[in-house]
Amino acid sequence: MAVRVVRLGSPRAPGEGLRLGTVRRPPRGVPKAEFARRDFYDLWLPEAAPSEALVKLAQEATDARAWTAFARRYRAEMAQPGQARLLDLLVARGAELR
Repeated sequence: MAVRVVRLGSPRAPGEGLRLGTVRRPPRGVPKAEFARRDFYDLWLPEAAPSEALVKLAQEATDARAWTAFARRYRAEMAQPGQARLLDLLVARGAELR
């Protein structure tokens, strides 16, 4: 199962599947019913959110190179034991649903 890191609200890729919201706080002023419709996310999972330092790095990313640096560091954070177990659970559950 491929995992992609995308910006909140970016257009969905064809066949993208479930989009997890890995933000610490949901977008302000947006009704929950519109999160998926506005291409934010289908399911909010703040436990998989990047650290505050990485959130700042993502907010400052103004080009593809800076975004790639953020994505690389975020993947490294998600490779830590606690986060990796969460991802393993999601992958296993996804496999059951196929």
